[in-house]
Amino acid sequence: MRRLSSLLPSVTGLARPARPACALLCQHHARPLSTTQAASAGHNKWSKIRHRKGAADIQKGIMRVQHSKMITLQSRLHGPDSAQTAAAVTAAKKAGVPKNVIEGAIARGQGRSAMGTALDALTLEVIMPPGVALIVDVETDNRLRSLEDLKHLVKTHKGRVGSSAAFLFTRRGRVVFDASGDPSPSLDDVMEDAIEAGAEDLDTDADGNVVVWTQPNMTTAAMESLAPRFGGRVLSSEIVWDPNEETKVKVDAAGDAQTLGDLVAALQEYPEVQAVYANAAKGTISDEEWSWVENSLDS
Repeated sequence: MRRLSSLLPSVTGLARPARPACALLCQHHARPLSTTQAASAGHNKWSKIRHRKGAADIQKGIMRVQHSKMITLQSRLHGPDSAQTAAAVTAAKKAGVPKNVIEGAIARGQGRSAMGTALDALTLEVIMPPGVALIVDVETDNRLRSLEDLKHLVKTHKGRVGSSAAFLFTRRGRVVFDASGDPSPSLDDVMEDAIEAGAEDLDTDADGNVVVWTQPNMTTAAMESLAPRFGGRVLSSEIVWDPNEETKVKVDAAGDAQTLGDLVAALQEYPEVQAVYANAAKGTISDEEWSWVENSLDS
């Protein structure tokens, strides 16, 4: 909680005995029933395989995004040739992150594309069934191309672009510190320093890391001020779109969750998308169905 105020070879030449007409007739009429059962079983098996593969693909995509963000952060904070960036690159390589993704992440930390072109920030507002609002943060060297690609992606997933969604969110600064190492101060230990650095709220995530919330313009100052207390272990430092609790939309239909999750996963795979936020909340769907959405979102 916040304080201060997260898958038989054919034998030619041998004649086969003729079957009685009644057997042929019976077989003809029985075949549709047998075929229907086989198709149903095959469909169920394929659905399970497709679901498992989809879940594995999402996890792979999440892993790639996480490593890419860490490389970008270290490149931005410490430089492209720093030991911190090198460590992040090594971890990404061990996880199988492609070379072009790694190179792009390093360059992005310096405010440019892998080709050396300056990046331009772009925000996309999207509405998805059943009224869920999405904010997509993009950094691109070609606004028109990215807009065209992303609009097409949203349209193919039953969404619409251009609707006003930003008012459903609050822009906030968020810095996450790794509290698992040494030193590992508690919330109480850093509370006074955090307030002086401009923190509005302190929190811990599911992994026990310390989360500091600030006004957007105080994000960097809070990060720089508190980083030494955690031995410089900064997991993230960013300005996020925090959905307003009173305007969150519950997702009750499995089909809506599937479509929303598919879009978010596709957006996260787009190289120039930096983050995807949504004001979606779990409704009456199962935990497994909800995880399709939740695991792909930035929060």
